[in-house]
Amino acid sequence: MILQRTGIYSDAQLARIAANRAANPGMSLAEAAVKFGGAKEVDFLAAVGRALGLETVDLDRQQPGPDALTKLPASAVYQYNVLPFRFDGAALTVVTHDPFDTKAADGLRLIVGCPVKTALAPKEEVEKAVKKYYGVGADAIEKMIEDGRYSVDDDFGAMTKIDVNEMGEEASIVRFVNQIIAEADHQGATDIHIEPQETELRIRYRIDGMLHKVDVPPQLNRLKSAIISRIKVMANLDIAEKRLPMDGRIGIRIGGQDIDIRVSTMPAAYGESISLRLLAKSGSFVKMADLGFNDRDFAVVNKIIHRPNGIFLVTGPTGSGKSTSLYSFLSEVNKIDVRIMTAEDPIEYHMAGINQVQMQSDIGMTFARALRAFLRQDPDIIMVGEIRDRETAEIAINASLTGHMVFSTLHTNDAAGAFPRLIDMGVEPFLIASAVAGVMGQRLCRRLCPACRREVPLDRTYYTLPYPPARETVFEPAGCDTCTRTGYKGRRALFEVLEVDEDIEGAIVRRENATQIRNISLSKGMKTLREDGWAKVFAGVTSVKEILRVTEEQ
Repeated sequence: MILQRTGIYSDAQLARIAANRAANPGMSLAEAAVKFGGAKEVDFLAAVGRALGLETVDLDRQQPGPDALTKLPASAVYQYNVLPFRFDGAALTVVTHDPFDTKAADGLRLIVGCPVKTALAPKEEVEKAVKKYYGVGADAIEKMIEDGRYSVDDDFGAMTKIDVNEMGEEASIVRFVNQIIAEADHQGATDIHIEPQETELRIRYRIDGMLHKVDVPPQLNRLKSAIISRIKVMANLDIAEKRLPMDGRIGIRIGGQDIDIRVSTMPAAYGESISLRLLAKSGSFVKMADLGFNDRDFAVVNKIIHRPNGIFLVTGPTGSGKSTSLYSFLSEVNKIDVRIMTAEDPIEYHMAGINQVQMQSDIGMTFARALRAFLRQDPDIIMVGEIRDRETAEIAINASLTGHMVFSTLHTNDAAGAFPRLIDMGVEPFLIASAVAGVMGQRLCRRLCPACRREVPLDRTYYTLPYPPARETVFEPAGCDTCTRTGYKGRRALFEVLEVDEDIEGAIVRRENATQIRNISLSKGMKTLREDGWAKVFAGVTSVKEILRVTEEQ
């Protein structure tokens, strides 16, 4: 009857809502109305609010009162999924996404000891506001403190009341750490940094290459020893050793997907700093056609990766997407009649049909040793995670000269810098010229959120364009709910592809520097990272600030 009074549902829609709710007894009326009614949640709540005389709240523009936030414990806020919003001295107003949840209203009334009024806001906005004002995992932290089983970490190295082994298994700590990891995965973070400071335990997520501070309960600093020990237990690290850096690994499942987490600890001034790198063990690989190549670069790369022999190097700093590009190339050439072997540290993604080998330097399983063994395994294509030293470089070159196609990565600032880097390692220039087929430099820039980007005139005050602009307007970030107010969502790669021909070979043998080699390649049509960035700016993919941030003027 209430849904009928809203006036936004037809009889057929009401019947569908009733039928689906009957088939799903655990689903609330509000959930069924939003999921099966065909109306947006914000429109549904506005209509129900008018029908029942309830206030609707915009949590992006309206803030809860400080006195209201203290009226409910975090455990109740998370249990009933509500946000205390206003306290007028006689009644507490809470914001919820479910106007029909009478059990929540009764439970909250018993907790606060006064009448409880209901206001409405979309579920996602309520959850986001709860994390903002209470912090991620606030209910678990509150439970730990209420237990009274932990002392306050007033100074560095303070011990807790219980043994650290027991501490690692305590349910509330387990729950808090799981919430932090699950929230990072939900937001698309690649890294989690847990950093003890003098007055707080700071947690940050790296999302789209940028660090964002996580809202956590202020009491978190009191429990840093317990939280750090829990993570070390999960990673099978020695929890008694706090003076040395350590590396470990955690395997978990989130939403049906296996996640491999690399753990690194580092002793710091106020406790151990912990970094977690989140890697999906399996997933959809980016197709080569979707990487974002321009027509010239796509044609050159496609020709190189289908060669019968040679070396193709991908260069760039850590976190520039080199592994993603290599996996897309391997996926492109992965056929039933091709034997592919990879040496990786670590194996970031598991790919069917490819023989992937994990490096273990502590027992002597290095890139060089793996490469030697590969040559006795009759491979067609070899992928080496990284060329780090002369030995690895020479074996890779010999492999290419004996009829194998080799993919690998190198840490240089641009494509042309790969050749002086290999020469510095001690490899003979004539071998480099004969073996290397091409080098691809890349960077990652953030993509503009398509839901909120805005068009502005091109301002050329602070930079110079390499060529006449394709248009006189560009797009810049604005910020909306879709992109969590950053203006960006996802990332896109910038490329420069250098193909080795006779002129480049001659320059390598003459030991010419990176600038001279780059100029030869530019004269033959290569686009620099900055030029590729400008092309993506004029295509509306990214912003001027982003390409100025991630590329250098050359």
